[in-house]
Amino acid sequence: MVEQKLINSMKKFNQRIHVLLALALGVACVMVIWDFGLKAAEAWQAGNATSGFFHALGSLFILWTLSTLISAEMSYLQTGRIYVRVFVEVAMISVIREMIVQPVQVISSPGGSEANFNPLHYGLLLAALLVIGIVYRLVSDPQIARDSED
Repeated sequence: MVEQKLINSMKKFNQRIHVLLALALGVACVMVIWDFGLKAAEAWQAGNATSGFFHALGSLFILWTLSTLISAEMSYLQTGRIYVRVFVEVAMISVIREMIVQPVQVISSPGGSEANFNPLHYGLLLAALLVIGIVYRLVSDPQIARDSED
């Protein structure tokens, strides 16, 4: 009896926390959109549109990550389930963002030259993206999931 009340109260508390988390993710999205606009405007005014665009693109990747997390939160609030696919997608977005931002940082750094570029690090990012892509395919393909259940 007491255990059931405790479990029910914890479920309600958890539900409220997830609603607050969803609201916080929404606020974070607005902040990232604002940051994107500021970066784009600063780059345009400085006459460095290409570099500024790529820096602003990093903000859009963060927005994509937040959007994925919001979708996962909505799914959790509706079904009570969290899917592994969401975390794999967030990892993939993060690696793609790093692969785009790193060369821009090398080019835009003072004395930006190929000496600052680390091909081994970039190769590891490519390998990580390949592995994450394979994992994403495995966890999101409904046919593979059905075959493993049989």
